[in-house]
This record gives sequence, structure tokens and C-alpha cells, in this order.
Amino acid sequence: MSKFQRSALIITVTGLMSLFLVAIVSLSQTPIPRIELTTSPQVGEFYPFEAEATTPQTPTLLTLTARNPAGELLANSLFKIEIFTPPSNPFLATDFPVVEGTKLLELNAIAPQGKVQFQQMLPIRGKYKLLVNVTPIANQFSPIEQTLTLDVPENPVKYRNYAILLVVLLAVGIGGGWVMGKQALPQRGEIAPAKVRLLLSGAVLVAIACLVVVNVSAEVSKSHHHSHPAPLETDAINDSELKIQISGDKYATVGKLANLQVSAIDPKTNQPVTDVTFKLKTTQLENNWIAFVYQGIPDSTGKLKWQQQFFDGAPHQLEVEVIPNANSQFKPVVATEEIEVAPVATPLLTRLISFSYLIGTVIVGLAIALTTRAKVNS
Repeated sequence: MSKFQRSALIITVTGLMSLFLVAIVSLSQTPIPRIELTTSPQVGEFYPFEAEATTPQTPTLLTLTARNPAGELLANSLFKIEIFTPPSNPFLATDFPVVEGTKLLELNAIAPQGKVQFQQMLPIRGKYKLLVNVTPIANQFSPIEQTLTLDVPENPVKYRNYAILLVVLLAVGIGGGWVMGKQALPQRGEIAPAKVRLLLSGAVLVAIACLVVVNVSAEVSKSHHHSHPAPLETDAINDSELKIQISGDKYATVGKLANLQVSAIDPKTNQPVTDVTFKLKTTQLENNWIAFVYQGIPDSTGKLKWQQQFFDGAPHQLEVEVIPNANSQFKPVVATEEIEVAPVATPLLTRLISFSYLIGTVIVGLAIALTTRAKVNS
């Protein structure tokens, strides 16, 4: 091959590679339809639900928007939203281990403006997964499906309190071991004096007995709750004769979704009313905190359906407010229904691991003290 031919070949290959790179860059910069998630407060400024909080807690506002390649909102959309809690980790369990790795919410929401907003109390720390599918109501665009994530950090106060507890248990172990090690010296070949070994054996037996009692009590409590969901049916009528129908699961279980449905019926025609807006709110009744809030419109059949998990094993109240459109002959009406929630005992493995952390800390303290004491005495 001549020098001229080699130069021509190099130039040709270089040109083709340049064109290929330009094409890749152009494709990577081409706008595509997308789904965006925003929260209020912003991520990092809110923490998961705290069962014994001293200040009122409010659910996080989640906003989902669907946009075309030009960044415009995709009007007349149907959002299918599924929220999954962070995966289970028995070695670093959260406050609600039963909820870990489960589905928290499933909602089909009609979005005339291409945007859906709802408030959801997030029960545990970790990375939540949101599966969002957006389809057009009138074939204006191609369906979009996207997986989003939401990181919820743990409250630093909980780490601090747990560290304080471990330090206290370690100090108790060290103090107890130092006092016990002073009473007598171990014989040759013994790790600790006979009295100390007897005391430790008794402590282990007491710990095992306490663990058995706790587990048996949890299982007995679990068996007394409803295991089969019962149907929920409620009708509410106000002076305007508009009727609200609430149906679904009367009894819910922690860790599982409850099916719920609302509709507004015109008693004169016994037909569903579609020109209304539903405002939904579920409230935990024992401590009066809000778990879920959503305002949306019904589908073509006049129904609004969703599936919701009640992660706290206490009664909840579902409040439904129907707001007719401005030109409607009806007046707003409100209906409420109480939903019983059956708690589920923490998995045995998780309880054993948590218990072992506490007992292990005391044992480490005892070992440190006895070893140190033996060296001092020798």
C-alpha cells in the first residue's frame, strides 16, 4: 500500500469515527418524554414516621409530572402509581419490620393537567421505589413507564438514642463484671469464678425466659385479630340528596394492601355522578395523625379506586368529601368510615437479632471487666 493510500485510509476511518461520535452525542442529547418526582419538604429535610413523636407529624407531599420532549406537561393523562417500601434487612431493622419490602400504595389517578399530587406518610427509612406508568386518555402520546426512587434518611436522633442505650448497657456490663470479679479469683483453668459463672448462667436463663414470653404473647395477640377482610359498605346522603358509596376492606392487615373504592350516586337516577372531585383522607385514630391525602376525579364509571397499606396496627378513619363542579346542582357532602387494622408481630429472626445486640453488649462489658480484673488481681 502506497503512502498516499495509507493517508486516504486513515482520513476515511477518522471521518467515519467522528461521524459516529457525533451521532451518539446527538442521540444522547435528544429530549425524551419523562416523569419527574418532587417532594415537599425536599429530600433530606424530612424523616420517616416516628411512633412516639412528641410533635405533630405530617405526611410528605409527592408530586409527579409527565412531560413531553419539549418539557411541556402531558395533559389528559392516566397515572398508575405503585410505591414499594425499602427492602428488608433483619440485621438493621426499622421501626416497622413487617412493612419492609412491601407495597405501600397503588393509585390510578386521572391527570387533566399532566400532574398528580398526594400526601403519603412514609413509615421507614431507606430507598423507596416508585413504578409510574403514564398513558394517554385520548391517544395524544405514546405511553411512558419509569422507575423512580426516593431516599428517606433516618432521624439522627434515633442513632443518638441507640448509641446512648448501648453505652449504658456496656457500662452496666463493665460495672457488674468489675464487682463480681472482685469477690473471688478464678481457679486455674477457669475463665471466671464459680459464683460469676452461676450468675451469668442465671442471667442467660432469665433472658431466654423473657424472650419466650414476648414471642408467645406476640403470637397470641396476632391470633386474636381478623384474618379475613370483610367488605365495607357505606352510604351518606346530605340535603342535596347526593349519595356517597364507600366500599372495600373493612378490616386491613399491616404489611398488606387494603382495597378501597368511592363513588357518588344520584339517587334520582341511581347512576354515578362523574362531574365531581373526591377528596380522600385517612387518619390514624389513636394518635390522630394523617396517613394519606389525595384529591382526584373519578373514572368514566364514576368510581375512584386505590389500594393502601395501613402500616400502623391501629384503627383508621377514611374521610371522603365530594365536591361537585361549579355548575352542578348538588352540594358538597362528606362521609366517614372506620377501618380496623390488625397488627402483625415482628418476625422472630428480627426480634432475636435485636435482642442479641442488647445482651451481647452487656456480655462484652462483663468480659472486659472480668479480664481487666483478673489481670489486676494477678
